[in-house]
Amino acid sequence: MTADVVSFGCRLNITESESIRRTASGLEDAVVVNTCAVTAEAVRQARQTIRRIKRERPSARIAVTGCAAQTEPGTFAAMPEVDRVIGNEEKLDPQTWSRSWSDDRPRIAVGDIMAVQRHAAQAVDSIEGHTRAFLQVQNGCDHRCTFCIIPFGRGNSRFVPLDECVARARRLAARGHRELVLTGVDITSYGGPGAPRLGALVKRILKDVPELARLRLSSIDSVEADADLLDALGNEPRLMPHLHLSLQAGDDLILKRMKRRHTRMDAIAFCNRVRRLRPDVAFGADIIAGFPTETENMFARSLDLVEECGLTQLHVFPFSPRPGTPAARMPQLDRAVIKQRAARLRAKGEAALARHLEAQVGHRRLVLTERGGIGHTEQFTAVRLASTVEPGKFLDLTMAGHDGRQLLAA
Repeated sequence: MTADVVSFGCRLNITESESIRRTASGLEDAVVVNTCAVTAEAVRQARQTIRRIKRERPSARIAVTGCAAQTEPGTFAAMPEVDRVIGNEEKLDPQTWSRSWSDDRPRIAVGDIMAVQRHAAQAVDSIEGHTRAFLQVQNGCDHRCTFCIIPFGRGNSRFVPLDECVARARRLAARGHRELVLTGVDITSYGGPGAPRLGALVKRILKDVPELARLRLSSIDSVEADADLLDALGNEPRLMPHLHLSLQAGDDLILKRMKRRHTRMDAIAFCNRVRRLRPDVAFGADIIAGFPTETENMFARSLDLVEECGLTQLHVFPFSPRPGTPAARMPQLDRAVIKQRAARLRAKGEAALARHLEAQVGHRRLVLTERGGIGHTEQFTAVRLASTVEPGKFLDLTMAGHDGRQLLAA
């Protein structure tokens, strides 16, 4: 028997959830909820899910872990449905899951995440329900954006040594994975002073694992992109032409109040530079709507950034104050205004995506097939296949149309 695992949030959590599923071999009739803390809504959804699980499985024992458990252990410990609260570092220790819960272990096992200095890649060769493989190369964050609680859930930045990453990539490719995604909290901080940077890691993986067909990056911070990474984007066809950027806003004063390290023009210049190196690149981005003190004119600059950067996929976050962050103490906007601005930003993103999809119609694209009759192009554009195909295959397909959300293959 192994525990059921319910995962919220990022690709990093998905990978860690799979690791928990495989190591929780001593647990019967148990559910592990791996939470996200990026927004108040994410925490609310986790609490709602915990209550639902207990209603549906009253005999099940429930453990809560992840970023929300790390930053708000008392919130979950106060829930009568919860049996254990486990920290982000503790959840990666196989000993945490190796014995029955009938022992005398403490109900709350949440250590000092800031004291953690090393990070080891999780030994996960496949993830249930996913065609592509995810490789953790980094964890934590040294930056302190005023809206973000994640550094206090993940700790300071630390990375897996380059040779170990390459060995893990080689093993994943040998297992039959055609596509690999490098993941972390802040992967463009990989390496640090005096150590190989993310670009060097990308080049080594592509050189030493020639059987790997595709390599992707998870969300990056454009201001940290190093020269080797840009060179790889321009000259390594197996590095996919899709970047998801942590932009957050389009107004310089809001960016300053967020304590971001780039300006509006930095973001635009980066996208233009990458597009010159790789004309077929597609950009996604995270943008926050309704940050404290944001005026209508400031918000308009975020709307304009969609076109000025040529974004095609938006992750829109209505601002929600996270206790303990500087932004939570700033003058807040009315929730109705935040909700309305988020809706306008999503509409702008939908229009940008529709234009991108329309531009793809009639072109042939190499599509990696996945479960459920879908696949993704090199630019990570979703494609609805004309017929069900075994996952993990590459098909050279003509794009016959789109439905506003995904391409339709001929």
